[in-house]
Amino acid sequence: MNPDLARFSVNQMTVKQLSLPELVDACARSGITNVGLWREPVQAYGVEAAAKLVRDAGLTVTTLCRGGFLTATDPVERMEALGDNHAAIEEAAALGTDTLVLVSGGLPLFSKDLHGARERIADALAVLAPYAAERGVRLAIEPLHPMYAADRCVVSTLAQALDLAERFPADQVGVTVDTYHIWWDDQAPAQIARAGAAGRIHTFQLADWTTPLPEGVLNGRGQIGDGAIDMRAWKGHVEAAGYTGPIEVELFNEELWARDGREVLAETAERFLAHVM
Repeated sequence: MNPDLARFSVNQMTVKQLSLPELVDACARSGITNVGLWREPVQAYGVEAAAKLVRDAGLTVTTLCRGGFLTATDPVERMEALGDNHAAIEEAAALGTDTLVLVSGGLPLFSKDLHGARERIADALAVLAPYAAERGVRLAIEPLHPMYAADRCVVSTLAQALDLAERFPADQVGVTVDTYHIWWDDQAPAQIARAGAAGRIHTFQLADWTTPLPEGVLNGRGQIGDGAIDMRAWKGHVEAAGYTGPIEVELFNEELWARDGREVLAETAERFLAHVM
């Protein structure tokens, strides 16, 4: 294995056209030892079976995506969200990963109250963080680009994510640093330093920013090196903040998904070496 790939982790969504066994096999053949998993395909395969599959292949699960969606005002919906997040924590523990990524959730229907939505996230974290800690799992709040604030994530900056995380112990709640979502923010480097000083960088993810964005914008994450983001600069920021963990490439891209998944995996590893290391 190329030693520079030791920190490389492929997020399952990058090559979602591959089944879980296909992904595990492709990683093994490529000398890739880290993988970030998503709940839906893991659940479809079976959590315990998935845990055994990756374990037997010698793979480390760097993260599980995703928990969250904690902004509902309806009491029944809030209880359902907490239950789903309890299940996500248990799945993360079963898979052997110490990091569950949280996408916090958007505004409830007809609501314009961003502050209230963020406070409901804090209320939910007060329930979930101790539960996760008992199972050896950390919660990593992921700020998403502001274009997702209404429907997907009311936490748009690392500063907002840290303001929530810092209400809890660092070994329980931290942040996800994802280049796709923060590259535009000139305050982000200082917030990365803030997160690192407190031991709250729980995962570092990469995707490039390419335009024009597709309709719906969700699947617009570009392949590393195809867009506007200086990946080495952001790697430098997190390393200066003390982060030495896996670097996970997470791409949502219809064009990549239409290609052969093993080819995309190989290309992604090559781009990682060329533009990150």
